[in-house]
Amino acid sequence: MVQVIFLGPPGSGKGTQAARLSELLAVPHISTGDILRTHVAQQTDLGQKAKAFMDSGDLVPDQLILDMVQDRLHQPDAQKGWILDGFPRNVAQASFVEEVVLQQKAENGSGNSDDPVSIINLEVPDEVLIERLLARGRADDCEETIRHRLQVYREQTAPLIEYYRTRNQLSVVNGNLSVDQVTAELKKAVAS
Repeated sequence: MVQVIFLGPPGSGKGTQAARLSELLAVPHISTGDILRTHVAQQTDLGQKAKAFMDSGDLVPDQLILDMVQDRLHQPDAQKGWILDGFPRNVAQASFVEEVVLQQKAENGSGNSDDPVSIINLEVPDEVLIERLLARGRADDCEETIRHRLQVYREQTAPLIEYYRTRNQLSVVNGNLSVDQVTAELKKAVAS
């Protein structure tokens, strides 16, 4: 079973690399944004609850996102593995993912640690991230806004990265290589 968690700042290439690895490993690429949009579009109970928050301009509460992620990880296509893109974002969510993984392993009878979760942090220098994000050409992406987003990301994610690092679960991959080189490095990190 292949289980991968991708961490990395906006513009680090998480989505691109998760999609490539998903295809190579034949496991689903799961992003919380996609899960949220799917639930809303399909008007599931969770989607209707989320839509109510979104329509009023509020953030969707963590518990609702956690319920959606748990639901997604229990879908038939995720039973052989998955790649989580940009989730978890904090230590509480990381603990939740661990519980779901242990529950899945118990349900599938696959023991405890035969299939460790690969936690991979894509590191890219800020100046490169800013250049990449400006090149996307989004209306709300000016350098000042991007720098702020990167600062917020680092503040929110630093404890999570440290959490995985102290548990010797974190692999760091240089995201400032060519797309193919990053994919090759990720394949090695997942295999180890």
